[in-house]
Amino acid sequence: MCWIKPWPRADLFYAGDEYTIADMANYAWYGALVLHNVYEAAEFLEVSSYEHVVRWATAIEARPAVARGRRVNRAWGPEEERVPERHSAADFE
Repeated sequence: MCWIKPWPRADLFYAGDEYTIADMANYAWYGALVLHNVYEAAEFLEVSSYEHVVRWATAIEARPAVARGRRVNRAWGPEEERVPERHSAADFE
């Protein structure tokens, strides 16, 4: 399936109805580009025109584990969003 181009079917996740490693791998680069304008490429790629991709990236980013994962090894941004080194679950508290 290729729904990076405008796709008529709105699958919930990249490979169908379940969250899989395909979502994890693709969100890491394409989800960040879509939602956070990484490399300032969002306008050039017209990412807002890919409504299913924007919905997918937003759904992935809303997952609690993804929110925690985005903080790991982060040494920039607001202090409360950083976890420069992770050794246990207590590092998120």
